[in-house]
Amino acid sequence: MEFNKRKICFLLAIILLICFLLAPHTLAKVYKVGSRGSEVKTIQTKLKRWGYYNGTVDGIFGTKTKQAVISFQRKNGLTADGIVGSATLRALGMASSSSSSSSSNNSNLYLLAQLVHGEARGEPYKGQVAVASVVLNRVKSSSFPNSIPGVIYQSGAFSVVDDGQINLTPNETAIKAAKDAMNGWDPTNGCLYYYNPRKTTNKWMLSKPVKLVIGSHSFF
Repeated sequence: MEFNKRKICFLLAIILLICFLLAPHTLAKVYKVGSRGSEVKTIQTKLKRWGYYNGTVDGIFGTKTKQAVISFQRKNGLTADGIVGSATLRALGMASSSSSSSSSNNSNLYLLAQLVHGEARGEPYKGQVAVASVVLNRVKSSSFPNSIPGVIYQSGAFSVVDDGQINLTPNETAIKAAKDAMNGWDPTNGCLYYYNPRKTTNKWMLSKPVKLVIGSHSFF
């Protein structure tokens, strides 16, 4: 009996040790000062493309990278600690190593729905799909970042990012509109821009020939 008790205790100790050793690998990857590698280089590239980082893209997470991350986090309603965890990775359009392609797609869909809700809630449904389509058309264009988060968070691209409305919870209509756009419906036939003529003072936009009007938005 005593031998069996010792054997059970030994097995339990082994199991706990294995759990302890494996636990760090089950946590979401975190990047901070001192981190190095291709993922850090991707973070730096995105932040530089969007105007937050002006240092060297060298894959070394230093002070300049931290300050750029903090600026990005403040701009997008995230905890401004300079540490790239799961929430900041999602905002950057980077799935963590433990994330599946499915969760990445869901994250992109939700972010696109947030953009639609912020920019076009109250617009006709077709107009909401059109706004989502503009984002996707930019992703396909070589003139813009090549990801949904990249396009949405590009500096100065969308007013709802500047005023914080991007962080509102999207309604079902916005989510459905984002899904329809991602499934291939593009009411704009390739437009890269839109504006509300009653609100914009941008002379460059106002000078462009309008391709179509849906609700309050003109698309070109």
